[in-house]
Amino acid sequence: MHNLGQTRSSQKHNHLLLTPDTFVRTTLPGMKECAAIVHAGPAMGAQFTQYTAEFESGGELGETAAQRFVFVLEGQLKFEVDGRQNDLGTRGYAYLPEGLPHRVVATKASRAAVIEKTYQLLASIQAPRVIISSEDAVSSHPLGDDPSLQVKCLLPDTMSFDFAVNTMEYLPGAALSMVEMHVMEHGLLMLEGGGIYRLGDSWYPVTAGDFIWMAPWCPQWFGAIGKVPAKYLIYKDWNRHPLDGAAR
Repeated sequence: MHNLGQTRSSQKHNHLLLTPDTFVRTTLPGMKECAAIVHAGPAMGAQFTQYTAEFESGGELGETAAQRFVFVLEGQLKFEVDGRQNDLGTRGYAYLPEGLPHRVVATKASRAAVIEKTYQLLASIQAPRVIISSEDAVSSHPLGDDPSLQVKCLLPDTMSFDFAVNTMEYLPGAALSMVEMHVMEHGLLMLEGGGIYRLGDSWYPVTAGDFIWMAPWCPQWFGAIGKVPAKYLIYKDWNRHPLDGAAR
């Protein structure tokens, strides 16, 4: 049935909400039997790129000159790095440093969240290492003193890494304790459940499958609504001085 031009998707100067009914698929260089839904990138002012990769069985992601983070949403991916092979299923993830040759191949129909960013080198700081892990292997901790809001940090909080990726899970009724406004930008993919997101001066119902981009200093707040927990995967630039890197 035709939606007569209606959608929850919205683009404003400091944020973007993309809902699955507006997703458009494309093929990026190096992809084989794989399609990308590009959610954020430099064309909109973001300092990183994030997309969902949809693989057929045997599909391949292709290489990148940037550093890359891959989180398996569904299916199973084979990572070939430094002569070693690792198979990751749902909630498995990999961090691949900039310039490292690698292959990412689906062993069956799969989906993954992919984040790519040009690395901001710091003098005297050792470059980050490869990480192959799973969200299930990461311990959670409450945000602040609220046990109803749990955070898992998927990358080490060291100066080697210039971005962070976390999962955040809210019990029904849980919410951020404040409206946040900060220099970091975010890419956020809703994984489970739903709720209400404040972005700028707008309020949006969001649910699993939605993507949100938040520019620096965009007012942001989330509260979980429903009978099941709400959970999302969230990126932010991190551990660098605001004067470092490309100008915003």
